[in-house]
Amino acid sequence: MKKILLFTTGGTIASREGGNGLEPDIKPGELLSYMGDLTSRYDITCRELLNLDSSNIQAEEWRTIARGIFDNIRCFDGIIVTHGTDTMAYTASILSFMLPNLPVPVVLTGSQMPIDNMLTDARNNLYAAFAAIDAGIRGLSVAFNRRIMRGCRAVKVRTLGFEAFESVNAPYLAEIFANGMHLYQDPHERMAAPGEPLLLDRLCTDVFLLKLIPNTKPEIFDALADLGYRGIVLEAFGAGGLHFFRRNLLEKLQKLTRAKISVVACSQCLYEPSDFSIYEVGRRLLECGVIPGRDMTTEAAVTKLMWALGQTDDPEEVRRLFQTNLAGEVSPDENGG
Repeated sequence: MKKILLFTTGGTIASREGGNGLEPDIKPGELLSYMGDLTSRYDITCRELLNLDSSNIQAEEWRTIARGIFDNIRCFDGIIVTHGTDTMAYTASILSFMLPNLPVPVVLTGSQMPIDNMLTDARNNLYAAFAAIDAGIRGLSVAFNRRIMRGCRAVKVRTLGFEAFESVNAPYLAEIFANGMHLYQDPHERMAAPGEPLLLDRLCTDVFLLKLIPNTKPEIFDALADLGYRGIVLEAFGAGGLHFFRRNLLEKLQKLTRAKISVVACSQCLYEPSDFSIYEVGRRLLECGVIPGRDMTTEAAVTKLMWALGQTDDPEEVRRLFQTNLAGEVSPDENGG
């Protein structure tokens, strides 16, 4: 019988109707009572780490969750963390960088409806999380709507639908059908012994996300520098464009990078990679010292930058970290990098 640790952090899955709408209220033991059949199949330990709407989960809570996982990974066959859906992609991404070399599966899940609602998706999502542990899907993943996806590739794409999360620019690790779970992760990857587990929880929260629109004023970058931001993730147009005619953003971006502020540029498009080598505007952006985000999700780019700046003050080391695939957050390029 596998030993499973179930951490709860609040979120919709553990919410009830309160005076101002849904609010986290269901405790770990009660949450598990809705999944009574699992107790005959697993040795389950339940613990409450947090009791928050996920909109309130920030860097301090990420460290709490990471420490809870790290302190227990040698005592259990797998760990499940229930979490609100609104920021679960951010939490899953940052944990992927904070906790390299996980020796057992760690799975985040949640739901679009509270577990005590007869129409809830919570139970199926929890069953999928337990199934991911049974399958030995190593590393940090997200289980939702009968799909298992890499944590740093999960993105919430719907506000109400049960198919709320998708694996962006990466295949699912597994899917559940009527004839069982179909595993897509390479079995050698699942079974390969990782290195020594680490807790790398130093973060820099001075990171800003800016989505460009036509007419964006160049002075916005001066304001961000004055506010003390050390890193900026820039969502550029299409494959990687921005305007430099009439309102020249390039001059201000070059000023930022010369001031040792790290700027990562991604595409506003959800799918497929950015490629700043295609157009003149993209090449000029690279000449400013901007770091290409390739096909990373916005959530992964933001949290990786927070994590990288927590590890080093050297912009060149930050660049090196972004050129390195640490947790499956980027796809290999045509040269295998």
